[in-house]
Amino acid sequence: MKVCEVFRSIQGEGKTIGFPTLFIRTSGCNLRCSWCDTTYAMEGGRELSVQDILELAADEDHICVTGGEPMLQKDCPDLLRALASGGKSVVLETNGSMDLSAVPSSESIVISMDIKCPSSGMQDRMLFDNIGLLRKKDQLKFIIADYTDMSHAIDVMEKYSPRCECIFSPVGGMDLEPLAEDVLGRRLRVRVLPQLHKIIWGNRTGV
Repeated sequence: MKVCEVFRSIQGEGKTIGFPTLFIRTSGCNLRCSWCDTTYAMEGGRELSVQDILELAADEDHICVTGGEPMLQKDCPDLLRALASGGKSVVLETNGSMDLSAVPSSESIVISMDIKCPSSGMQDRMLFDNIGLLRKKDQLKFIIADYTDMSHAIDVMEKYSPRCECIFSPVGGMDLEPLAEDVLGRRLRVRVLPQLHKIIWGNRTGV
């Protein structure tokens, strides 16, 4: 697998927010979101085998496989399966444009899937059939920049009725008040969450 970086930090997003976590960030992405904060992961990286990664994760309980887009790596399902079989709690962060049918169905693996809204410029690249693959324990994330994004997210939820929880976060991860007020005003049944790592460390990479 081509890996951009491996680092230990606090999980900053989603339902496992706050857990000390080992992050495996793969290289390469098939999308070019306008507000992407990990453009450095789009190219380069080093080759690591599944076994190499398992050795790096040996002393960790919580693992996040992120990107870039991890599902571009052909060995990603094997890595997820091996991590789960080793007793790890695993989160797969994926951008919503790749077929997720090969993701192992282990109870130890949580899929954290994005749906890109119009502000990203990538809303037409989504593979909406993936929503039907998400289980109750998974999560569907929307990054919201404005009212157009909000309307788009609501339309997707109404059309596809995801079984899992939906999470709204503001672009940039920190300006929560306008988004929270809009969610409350519309009486939406979603979680509003920040990007905790940005609150702690700002825009530093590798944390």
